[in-house]
Amino acid sequence: MARNLNPKCKQCRREGKKLFLKGERCYSPKCSMVRRPYAPGAHGAKRRRAISEYGAQLREKQKIKRIYGLLEKQFRKYFQAASAKKENINQAFLTILETRLDNAVYRSGFASSRTKARQLVTHGHFTVNGRLVNIPSYQVKEGDLIAAKEQSKNKIVFKEIEKTLKGYDAPAWILLNKEKLEAKITGLPLAKEVDLGADIKMVVEHYSR
Repeated sequence: MARNLNPKCKQCRREGKKLFLKGERCYSPKCSMVRRPYAPGAHGAKRRRAISEYGAQLREKQKIKRIYGLLEKQFRKYFQAASAKKENINQAFLTILETRLDNAVYRSGFASSRTKARQLVTHGHFTVNGRLVNIPSYQVKEGDLIAAKEQSKNKIVFKEIEKTLKGYDAPAWILLNKEKLEAKITGLPLAKEVDLGADIKMVVEHYSR
């Protein structure tokens, strides 16, 4: 599946806020939004102009696409799938995005960023209900058990994960077993519990025009 290969720090600077695309670096003084908190390019440091309602909706769409590492085709496909559901479209859209396997791995604390989570999934380090799944876009559902492969637990990256997990609290819809490196999906993420730093309602309005 195609993905956004643009430099992560430039993506944050383009949106004018931290999107936390590079994990721990985003919390350090090395973060580009700390050192250069303006848009990239020769004229990036100039004062930002006021934007229209359409422009604001477009920017929110770009933020969320970048947060989840998606391109337009797949992102629109998710919106169409959410539109076909009977539940609230804002909630349905967010649920589809949040229940991607790479995001669930990230939310479980097994990776410092969604990019890292995607890499771990692609390299075959996780199983879902005992079956190897290496597709980042795989949709997990309530009752699924995500677990690190036994062979992978001895790798350095997972030894580091065990250390960072000690002070980590998973969201309410994930039951985390820090010792076994397992995460059970106990429910579905609610929009009011997910702080994206972007307004998914504006994205729905954008696509509904």
